[in-house]
Amino acid sequence: MFSQILQAKFLKKQTLKVTMLGHTGVGKTSLLCAMYDQFDQIIGKTNLQLTPETETKTILDNRLQELKESAQKESIKIRGGLQATTQAKIFSFDLGKTGVSPSLEIEFQDYPGDFLNPDNVHHEKIKNYIQESVAIVITIDTPMLMEKNGQYHDKFNKPDLIYDLLKSSFQNLNSPKLVIFAPVKCEKYLRENGGEEKLVNIIQEKYRNFLSFFSSDALIPYIAAVMTPVETLGSVHFSYIEKDPETEEFIFYFRKPDPTKFYEPKNSEQPLRYLLRFILRLYLENRKIPFQNGLLSFLKRDQAFIDSMSEFANGCKNNGAFVIFQGGNLLRINN
Repeated sequence: MFSQILQAKFLKKQTLKVTMLGHTGVGKTSLLCAMYDQFDQIIGKTNLQLTPETETKTILDNRLQELKESAQKESIKIRGGLQATTQAKIFSFDLGKTGVSPSLEIEFQDYPGDFLNPDNVHHEKIKNYIQESVAIVITIDTPMLMEKNGQYHDKFNKPDLIYDLLKSSFQNLNSPKLVIFAPVKCEKYLRENGGEEKLVNIIQEKYRNFLSFFSSDALIPYIAAVMTPVETLGSVHFSYIEKDPETEEFIFYFRKPDPTKFYEPKNSEQPLRYLLRFILRLYLENRKIPFQNGLLSFLKRDQAFIDSMSEFANGCKNNGAFVIFQGGNLLRINN
């Protein structure tokens, strides 16, 4: 009996926290939907299984149905942004070897964009969660970034609010963090001639204060920053913007270049690949930090799980619009 109790304690799941940042309606939940929907199809023969918690599955299945119905239409009209999250939600996924009790829980915290405002009563909660998180995903609405020379970017993506939040959250940082810039709804721009390079350059320009902050002397040993664009619909491309003369509201129109194609997200697994790559590197480097010590307890007991994670993480893209801005040493797992 005593040995069974010890074994149960030894096999306790470890939880990794990830903060999703982005203003209202940019597509944070849609990004999680695409990741969830495509994971099993993408991992192929890597012996991994991603299983959503019951409430997470219900929320994502409902949103996924909405996305698939949208992708059935030849044109889509969106006012301001995609359907916005109105309350904080935690999306929990168990990750482990296929057919075996999971070793790891990944907890994605999604906040309504209004929580980013410094005067919001929940603002401090986001700071605390960022400090507890191993990774931060900054979701960026690409049409709002790219169209009309970026004139909609500040209004809809709110980079200044996110920058100020990270500045206050990363003070006296003493453990590594992965920051993922995730442009979504980027289908049109990745298919244009020179579009990948243009997207990278504009991200570097519009988020240069982030990158400069991350590369400061105090933070550069601890921050890995990457860009992983995700085509959250795949078959639907941005078309044009107009302003409603009655409401003064911006309306964004999307269209399907090929009417025979439907919901086909692409590269939705890349943020997760980078996350696991980051975790494995910390384990292999054996840093003497509180975060790392917690990981060692579950990674050391299961070499097969490590091998499966490594195989999946080796699929990280690092070309075209997929860029490691900083901290390549924190992502290197093949020594």
